[in-house]
Amino acid sequence: MRRTTKAVPGPTDHVVVIGAGLSGLSAALHLLGAGRRVTVVERAHQPGGRCGRWERNGYLLDTGPTVLTMPDLVEEAFAAVGTALAGRLVLLPLHPAYHARFADGSTLAVHTGAEAMEAEVERFAGAREAAGYRRLRSWLGRLYAVQMRRFIDANFDSPLQLLNPDLARLAALGGFGRLDARIGRFLADERLRRVFSFQSLYAGVPPARALAAYAVIAYMDTVAGVYFPRGGMHALPRAMADAAAEAGAEFRYGREVRVLERSCGRVTAVVTEAERIPCDAVVLTADLPEAYRLLGRRPLRPLPLRHSPSAVVLHAGTTTTWPEPGHHTLSFGTAWHRTFDELTRTGALMSDPSLLLTRPTATDPSLAPPGRHLHYVLAPCPNTDVGPGVRAWHDLGPRYRTALRAELARRGFTGPDAAAEEECLVTPADWSRQGHGAGTPFSAAHTFAQTGPFRPRNLVRGTENAVLAGCGTTPGVGVPTVLVSGKLAAARVTGSGTARPAKVIGSGARRPARAPEGTS
Repeated sequence: MRRTTKAVPGPTDHVVVIGAGLSGLSAALHLLGAGRRVTVVERAHQPGGRCGRWERNGYLLDTGPTVLTMPDLVEEAFAAVGTALAGRLVLLPLHPAYHARFADGSTLAVHTGAEAMEAEVERFAGAREAAGYRRLRSWLGRLYAVQMRRFIDANFDSPLQLLNPDLARLAALGGFGRLDARIGRFLADERLRRVFSFQSLYAGVPPARALAAYAVIAYMDTVAGVYFPRGGMHALPRAMADAAAEAGAEFRYGREVRVLERSCGRVTAVVTEAERIPCDAVVLTADLPEAYRLLGRRPLRPLPLRHSPSAVVLHAGTTTTWPEPGHHTLSFGTAWHRTFDELTRTGALMSDPSLLLTRPTATDPSLAPPGRHLHYVLAPCPNTDVGPGVRAWHDLGPRYRTALRAELARRGFTGPDAAAEEECLVTPADWSRQGHGAGTPFSAAHTFAQTGPFRPRNLVRGTENAVLAGCGTTPGVGVPTVLVSGKLAAARVTGSGTARPAKVIGSGARRPARAPEGTS
């Protein structure tokens, strides 16, 4: 049964979507499917937002997320305008999803298939841990089913909407306990616990303090399947933008919004440096500080907004590559709890970092010139509210690049350093210049006070026809959730319901690739 939530009153025939990132494109597709006329305004000269692209001498560098999960949400956005993912985007399933390397020299292939992962866990840590993994996988599936239906794919108008039978089910599953402790009920091996709890970093909360409910991200990463689009992650927003344009959306690239004209509590036009676009409603996908600046109002909150940790990203296009064969590698340091304390409390750079290493050319060699390789190294770091400020990073960046190279070499990731033809370092100073609050691309942290109905709402009091979308608002950070965010924003405009059954990959099931052509 669909539930009724607040919607934009009055006419909503023409909607201007500000931002052609994943949330804006999702909103545009769902709005078009509901019969609205849509204009998308984007300051860059291409779609994508955080999921953008740089082209450098034949190297095609994805500037944002490297992990794609939950392709059903992409399918749903295409279906809104009567088209399908197949034929527009080829998703290559990654087997394994990750390789994990630990400081003691041990390695683990993280499979999303139940049987393959159970066998790998038994090899890695014994039969008892394999049995624990089976129980953990079952729990993750049940946790996802409860949360998706009521707490992720849902608009909230009041915390009272939490009072439903699924809240009791979530509590019974231990969702309001601590993530680290709950994972520990299934797995005794500390290395395995890291694999199923590091995802809380995406939510901006250490596993020891994060709600166990955030294990739903581990479900997406380790159960539902991990994919890579042929043509890179940027192929996803490209395909979505093409589908929206074919369905009638008008795109204004290279246009920065200067002013939102208002009358009687409504936005009446979006003004760029080049034109004035009259509208009946507007969807804003900019980061929260910029969205509130354009609206001229900031909601009152009992506590200041807390941001997630940031990240330093090193992109390198090289003539050689490291020996690790996989697409994604998780390289864990010895430290764990201290690392999260540095990232979220003391503001120090990680003294013993855990790193995400991605080699997209392992799956799609066409992203680099023939015989060349692309590498992406993500090192979490404090945001500029907690750690070094924007100015400090101008001097700190080059030193950190040197330290990061040395750490990679110490861990055996040698070769690319001496063979780099193209290289780019992105720091919190760069994220800040792009308009991201506190110099982080991960927006507001998912503390309890910034989760569900307590997260910044997608309706802004005092402006009745403006709706927010993106990772700063409902439901939160990550590719799947920002896709949902766009759909929820569209539902606010159209007044349609949003609840739908959750699809769960069971303990023995395996999600097929969404587009069979060329998949492996």
